Amino acid sequence: MTTTKTSSVHDLYPQIVEWRRDFHQHAESGWVEFRTASLVASRLEEWGYEVKAGKEVVDEASRMGVPSASFLKDQEERALSQGADPKWLPSLSGGFTGVVGLLDTGKPGPTVGLRFDMDALDLKESSDASHVPVREGFQSRNHNMMHACGHDAHTSIGLGLAKLLSENKNELTGRIKFIFQPAEEGVRGAKSMVAAGVVDDVDVFFASHIGVGIPLGQIVSGANGFLSTTKINVDYTGKAAHAGSNPEEGKNALLAASTAVLNLYGISRHSAGQSRINVGVFEAGTGRNIIPSSAHLKAETRGETTEINQYILKQALNIINGAAVMHDVEVKTDVVGEAKTSDSSPELKAYVEETVKDIEGVESVIGDSPFGSGSEDATYMLERVKERGGYATYLIFGTTLAAGHHHEKFDIDESAMKIAVASLEKLVSHVGNITLK
Repeated sequence: MTTTKTSSVHDLYPQIVEWRRDFHQHAESGWVEFRTASLVASRLEEWGYEVKAGKEVVDEASRMGVPSASFLKDQEERALSQGADPKWLPSLSGGFTGVVGLLDTGKPGPTVGLRFDMDALDLKESSDASHVPVREGFQSRNHNMMHACGHDAHTSIGLGLAKLLSENKNELTGRIKFIFQPAEEGVRGAKSMVAAGVVDDVDVFFASHIGVGIPLGQIVSGANGFLSTTKINVDYTGKAAHAGSNPEEGKNALLAASTAVLNLYGISRHSAGQSRINVGVFEAGTGRNIIPSSAHLKAETRGETTEINQYILKQALNIINGAAVMHDVEVKTDVVGEAKTSDSSPELKAYVEETVKDIEGVESVIGDSPFGSGSEDATYMLERVKERGGYATYLIFGTTLAAGHHHEKFDIDESAMKIAVASLEKLVSHVGNITLK
C-alpha cells in the first residue's frame, strides 16, 4: 500500500464522479447491493484496509424487510453479469450486503467511524431527455431501482475518502473504520450492523447525507429532529365465497383491512410531541363477485421520541388486531423497518463547525437543522456510540437538486461530493483535537 500522499481531493474528484455515475447506472435496492458492496470491498482491500463483509458485519436475526430468497438469488446473478467482483459475492450471498473497512495507523488515537449507505429506491427513473443521467448516459439500467436519494454519491464519497486516507496513513493516528451500510431505505439495515457490533469500538462517529433542502456550499454540523419510526406489513386472511349465492360463507378480509385503515387515522395525537401514522399501500380482492379472502397493508408510525412512536405503534396494533376479530379473519403483522430518534453530540458539532469552515466551496456552516420530520436508521449507530461514551453527529452537505428526494428526476450537483470528501478528510485527520470522554 502507498503510504505517501499521491493525490488530493481535487485530483481524485473526476474518479469520484465516475464512481458515482457507475453506481447510479447500476442502482441496487436494499439487501441486493451485491455489485456495489463487492466493488467497495474490493477497492478497500486494494488500498490496504482490513475488510470484513457479510455475516461478519450483519446480524442475520436483526435484518428487517429482507426480500424473498428467489429475488435475492436473481439479483445476485444480475449483479455478477453487471461486473460484481466474484471474490466477494459468496460473503454477500443471501442479502448480507454490509461491508466494513478498517485502517489501523498503528499509532495511539481514537477509533473514528464513518457510515455510508449504498442502497437505491424501488423507483423507475425518468426517461425524459432533460434528465442529466439520461443526457449523459448513466440512467439506471435496473428495473424499478433508482438512486433517487443520493446514496450513489454517499458511497462514492466514502470511497474517495478511503483512498485519500490510505495514501495519508503516515500522517494519521488511531483507527478509521468505514461502514458501508445496506438497506437504509425503509430503515432496515443499520440495526443489524449495530447488533453485529460494528460500532462498539467507535469513539467518534460521523454519518452524513447530501441535499435534504440544504443549499450547495452550506454544511449542517449535526442534524437533529429525526423521528422514531416503525414500518409494518399487515396481511389479513379470510375466506372466499360467491358474493351473490352464498356471501354468508365468506370471511371478508377487505372489510377487516378497511376497518383498520379508517380507525388507524383516528388514533389520538400525543401531547408530548409530533406523531404520525400513514397507510401507503392497500391491496385486496380478486374479483367483483367474490368475497375478498386476502388483504395487504403497508403502514408506518412515527414519533418525535421513541416513546411517542411506541405509543402510536401500540394503538395501531390494537386496531389492526381488533379489526381481525371483528370480521373473523386471521391477521399477520411483520415489522419490516425501524429507526430511533437521536440528536448529534454538541461537542462534536462544535468541532465540525470550527474544522470545516475554511474548506474550499464552503460558504457557511450551521449548527442545527431539523431533518424535515423524516427518519434515518443511522440513529441506531449514533445512539450506540453515545451510549458507550463516544461522540456522534449527522452531517448534511448541501447540494442543488434537480428534483426532490425520492423523485424520478432526482439528481445532484456533483461538486457537493468534493466538498464532502474534503470536509470529512479534515475532520478525520484532526480528530485528535477533540477531548474524548
